[in-house]
Amino acid sequence: MRETDYVIVGAGSAGCVLAARLSENPRNRVTLLEAVGSDNSISIRMPAALSGPMNRARFNWGYLAEAEPTLAGRRLNCPRGRVLGGSSSINGMVWVRGHACDFNSWIERGVHGWSYSDCLPYFKKAENWIGGEDVYRGAGGPLAICRGNHMRLNPLYQAFVRAAVEAGYPQTGDYNGFQQEGFGAYQMTVDRGVRASCSRSYLRPAMRRANLEVLTGVLATRVEFEGRRAVAVSYMSRGQEQSIRARAEVILCAGAIGSPALLQRSGIGPPEVLARAGIPVIHALNGVGGNLQDHLEVYFQQSCNEPITLNGKLGKLSQAAIGLRWLLFRTGLGATNHFESGGFIRSSQNVQWPDIQFHFLPGAIRYDGRSALNGHGFQLHVGPNRMQSRGHVAVRSPDPDEAPRICFNYLQEEYDRLTFRRAIRLTREIIAQPAMDRFRGEELQPGMAIKRDDELDHWIAQHAESAYHPSCTCSMGEPENLESVVDSMCRVIGMECLRVVDASIFPAITNGNLNAPVIMVAERAADLIRSRKLLTAVEVPFWVDPEWRQDSVRERHNATVRINQGPGVYAYD
Repeated sequence: MRETDYVIVGAGSAGCVLAARLSENPRNRVTLLEAVGSDNSISIRMPAALSGPMNRARFNWGYLAEAEPTLAGRRLNCPRGRVLGGSSSINGMVWVRGHACDFNSWIERGVHGWSYSDCLPYFKKAENWIGGEDVYRGAGGPLAICRGNHMRLNPLYQAFVRAAVEAGYPQTGDYNGFQQEGFGAYQMTVDRGVRASCSRSYLRPAMRRANLEVLTGVLATRVEFEGRRAVAVSYMSRGQEQSIRARAEVILCAGAIGSPALLQRSGIGPPEVLARAGIPVIHALNGVGGNLQDHLEVYFQQSCNEPITLNGKLGKLSQAAIGLRWLLFRTGLGATNHFESGGFIRSSQNVQWPDIQFHFLPGAIRYDGRSALNGHGFQLHVGPNRMQSRGHVAVRSPDPDEAPRICFNYLQEEYDRLTFRRAIRLTREIIAQPAMDRFRGEELQPGMAIKRDDELDHWIAQHAESAYHPSCTCSMGEPENLESVVDSMCRVIGMECLRVVDASIFPAITNGNLNAPVIMVAERAADLIRSRKLLTAVEVPFWVDPEWRQDSVRERHNATVRINQGPGVYAYD
């Protein structure tokens, strides 16, 4: 049996960060296990080709969730990265940290040391922000963060932001800084025209070190124990089962689906789930696989009166020209994810921080690229960010090749359905503003005929899609909480030398895309694992509407916005 100090299972965002950070100490021998392998593909490196790797089994686990009763019995796709870099190699590259209140709410759930002030230094540590360093943003970190290169070129992006301001919402210069709430330019993990995955940003530079070993083409089957101590990981390689022993720790970074499944296959989880799967119980831990959360969204589509949308760039000649320019210069439409503007708003007056997110796309096409409008159009990906419904992940057998059962239970709670209806109605208000008059054609979907609550509910059930943000299935929390899986040090409760570090340990889903908070969690966990002094918490102000208890978002149409303290800081007249 081969030996190492740290065995990391999964070379996704968190696994790449940990492999890089733990191997900084030359005395640590680190071994990273990944089920497939190389991310050396043009479809991964070119930002505009983001739908390509998502649709290829070579790069995607291709999970399929169970039929959802409230979504007309549909089974939604749950793509997860199956490649070096994990989902950071197949995602939409949108960089959203989440709202400061998201992390402060973790503290209220008994997760000590993970407040916004605690987390901010680790966000900064990861970043190489194109705007430079300030009290909120980092520069010089491994991960390049930029704004889109077509925000000023395609008038639709700015028209959408102006329409939102006309509707009474603020404009924000940096939603990852002082003020998330509002509309403005989106940020992306793109480095000089190339996808900045965690493989490219963290892992590849670290692979030059002699103390880091990356094993690809290996599928982890289970964690092995001596008593309560995790001592090894068994894996399949070329049809043979092998093991690698961990002298220090085993760290699971297999994601919100993979990590709870691996724990369950190893005998850690709810006894009834393990019994149904025929797996002996090593340690009963009820929270493993529970508390599954995700973001659900719809594609709000509108025809466009001017031929300036991406739908005019889908022909073979146009695609060839875009690809050639990107290959030669790393510029043009191939160098962007096309989500270059968007926003975050509150659904009602009694919501303290944003709970609805918008991604604006100057084209009418599915996120996975499988169908497009025949004509010109634009669309908004819109949906609630803090739904109350909860799902679960449960293995079916000890066989690692058999996908686990994934049930999201979307829209089971009335609150979620109510917020979704509000999201669509607020979207219509924004699109109806004068800034969009020049471009606004017919509402394609839902269509203006769909107005009543029951009509909207029916349409949402038929058309809602996952935003591909599964999380929270190995939640952090107090050991006394029966639903907790790991403690605030990311250690599996009741076990020794076993941690989980990925989106599965979030106590509650954050407000926005998840890659940024996953990387932050891994950066901070690396210091915890190495017993290093944690970065000093940074106390900074962040914006929450001071009238959020009284002032309805929909009643602020006469508000005007002015910059009064520099980029990202706004006040209302």
